[in-house]
Amino acid sequence: MRAAFGPLTAGLGLVVALALMLALGPVQAQEAVRQVDETGALMPRQGAEPAAAAGQALPDANTTLDYAAWERLAERAEKAAANRNISSDALEALRGQLVDWRGALLGAQNANAARIATLRTQIAALGPAPTDGASEAQEIANRRSALTEQLVELQAPGLAADEAYRRADGLVSEIDRVLRERQADQLLKLWPAPINPANWPEAVIGLTDTGLLLWDETTEKWQDTKARTAFGDNVPFILLLLALAVVLLVYGRVWMQGMASRLQDRASARGRRILALFASLGEIAFPLIGILCAFGALSMTEMVGPVGETVTDAAANLALYVVLAAWLAGRVFPRGLSEGPLGLPPERRVEARFNAVAMAGLFALDDLRFAAMDAQSYSEGTTSVVSFPGIVVSGLLLVRMGQLLHRHLTGERREGEAASYGQWLIGILGQGAMAVGVVGPLLAAVGYVPAASALVYPAMLSLFAVGLLLVAQDLVTDLYAAITRTDGDAGDALLPVLANFTLALASLPVFALIWGARSSDLTELWTRFREGFTMGETRISPANFLVFAVVFGLGYMLTRMFQGGLKNTILPRTSLDQGGQNAIVSGLGYIGIFLAALIAINAAGIDLSGLAIVAGALSVGIGFGLQTIVSNFVSGIILLIERPVSEGDWIEVGTTQGIVKSISVRSTRIQTFDRSDVIVPNSDLISGRVTNWTRFNLTGRLIVPVPVPFTSDSRKVEAVLREIAEAQPLVILQPPPVVALVGFGAETMNFEIRVILRDVNFQMQVRSDINHAIVRRFAETGIEFSNAHRDHLARLAEAAADEDMARQAMEAVGDLLAAPEAPAPAPEMPAPADPVPTRKPRPKDTPAP
Repeated sequence: MRAAFGPLTAGLGLVVALALMLALGPVQAQEAVRQVDETGALMPRQGAEPAAAAGQALPDANTTLDYAAWERLAERAEKAAANRNISSDALEALRGQLVDWRGALLGAQNANAARIATLRTQIAALGPAPTDGASEAQEIANRRSALTEQLVELQAPGLAADEAYRRADGLVSEIDRVLRERQADQLLKLWPAPINPANWPEAVIGLTDTGLLLWDETTEKWQDTKARTAFGDNVPFILLLLALAVVLLVYGRVWMQGMASRLQDRASARGRRILALFASLGEIAFPLIGILCAFGALSMTEMVGPVGETVTDAAANLALYVVLAAWLAGRVFPRGLSEGPLGLPPERRVEARFNAVAMAGLFALDDLRFAAMDAQSYSEGTTSVVSFPGIVVSGLLLVRMGQLLHRHLTGERREGEAASYGQWLIGILGQGAMAVGVVGPLLAAVGYVPAASALVYPAMLSLFAVGLLLVAQDLVTDLYAAITRTDGDAGDALLPVLANFTLALASLPVFALIWGARSSDLTELWTRFREGFTMGETRISPANFLVFAVVFGLGYMLTRMFQGGLKNTILPRTSLDQGGQNAIVSGLGYIGIFLAALIAINAAGIDLSGLAIVAGALSVGIGFGLQTIVSNFVSGIILLIERPVSEGDWIEVGTTQGIVKSISVRSTRIQTFDRSDVIVPNSDLISGRVTNWTRFNLTGRLIVPVPVPFTSDSRKVEAVLREIAEAQPLVILQPPPVVALVGFGAETMNFEIRVILRDVNFQMQVRSDINHAIVRRFAETGIEFSNAHRDHLARLAEAAADEDMARQAMEAVGDLLAAPEAPAPAPEMPAPADPVPTRKPRPKDTPAP
């Protein structure tokens, strides 16, 4: 069974390529726009902003900030955020400058922090300031005034930086809001419906114009003598590159694919599957080199114009997407005997591979369409009509791929078996793909082409990303199995599951980029995470948490080491009993952990004084809600201090008896004599009645009841029982054992042997020895046990009944012998007390007539 997070876990390294392809274009465009804007209206004067001319570094906390330059930038940003005519690229560039300033202002908030802390300590040492007309010594008052003035002066830069930081943060949020609103408006914009035939002629004209433009560029290049001469000089190199491209594209992938398939089919160990995966990378390398050779040959012809170069780059991306999709489809839906991550049958895997390559081709064709038509600035109607066929076909492919994924859910699950978490996720993914495949074309048909494109194409990219995750998940599992030399259920081991889950979390930004998130959004989230949050007057950041974790971890380790040394080396050489030693070790552990937490908080610079009021209010609520837990905790501390009960004691709490095995802060674990563990809250041991058999001494009383019949001599029985008790080696003779006639039963006299044992832990053994001795001595002295009299009476009753039945039988036989020849009815006899069945007399033989 695949691990719970298997279907959505994988290596982040394989996803990085996809993330770069998706994010590199927008980032490069943003950088280009920023370079243009730095020479335009948004460019500040020399030395005004951190992102100004070359040679001026970004201000940090150790330099004096130019607040005049900051004020000019902030005013310009406020005007830009309110201006609806400013471009989104200009807003992005301005936002970048604000982010730089915000980081510098955040660092400046801690200016003079050490000196400010010292001054506050000095002022606190002078005592509270006098109130209600009270006075203090003039020298103290003058000193307090001087220190206060210094404190105010040193706090001024930090307060100014804090105010400017909040302004910068607010401006960044405003610009982000404007950009998100514009993005939403663009997605929800209604274009001319592509299914309207009135829009088709314009689209045909637009495509024709694009083709004519490419033809004109090529013709113009061919008519250029210089370009034609260069083409002639490069013909040998062009032919060589084309030949190499043909060989690599036609045969390279086939060679590597065959080798990888053979390794996979013969794979019986994890190591071979790993080799097969890395060998399959040649399916990407050889075609990629062939594509580069082909487009390099095209570039050497010198016959490509500006629009042609744009189209050529898009065509190269198309080939690259198809090659990557073919490789990925071969891993997720492999050829041969291997079922792959989803376990589809061979015929379905063939269809899935075709769908994956087709989706990659459609995605690349949409990029090609955008590159070719963007240079001509066609109308929305033309773009709508040209984009519609690709959206429809992509929707159909999504529906079919979703059905295949849903088939994985129903195919792997047995009848009556609930779906695993991984199967459930794959099923949800398939249903989502089918829904997008239906909704996307419908939106495009109505005219919401931008929304349909933003829905269909990211869905296809998400499927590819999930496929990469599946492949990487298998790679992680195989690597773990190869290293640990295990097979079978290696995917269910803890380490592969944790690694895959971590990589899945790390890949979330890639999915965010796929679905339209801006790179600035991700950097903003990362900035927020690094800056932390404000608690009272203290800002807590991940660095603070890291320092706290490291210091607390070291303190915890030192505490445990000290406990171990104390328990194993020092305390055993003292006169303390085991319970006292455990109490000291536990108490030092609590103190050490508490001190480690305090030191870690202080080292991390976390000031909790501002939370005193809140903590006080919370403590009241927690006290009511957790009063039982708090009561048990306090009881545990009392048990460790007073030690009425220690580990190893034999105690009785209510109906529970057993040996104390451990005492924690909340409860005590008692192991009963039938080897079951009973958890008793500590408050029950403090407030309830507890019998401790072995805490202060091991002596204890044993009572053995001995019933004897009334026919026995009571004094003789008493003497025999006393001899038996005094003969036991564990019985204390001072005070001497007591044998008492404590009462009478229905048929017995009830004696009790009461003795004091040296070790009450041997109570059961002594009881057994006494009983064995009683059996032996009673047999020797002729004393019967309590049921002997009842057995004697039963035997007498049985003997009397047998004599009565025999007498009645003899009388009946005599009557039969004295009767005449003719059969006559037997005389009536009185019924005996216990009727005895008699045999019917046999009639005499009579002669035949």
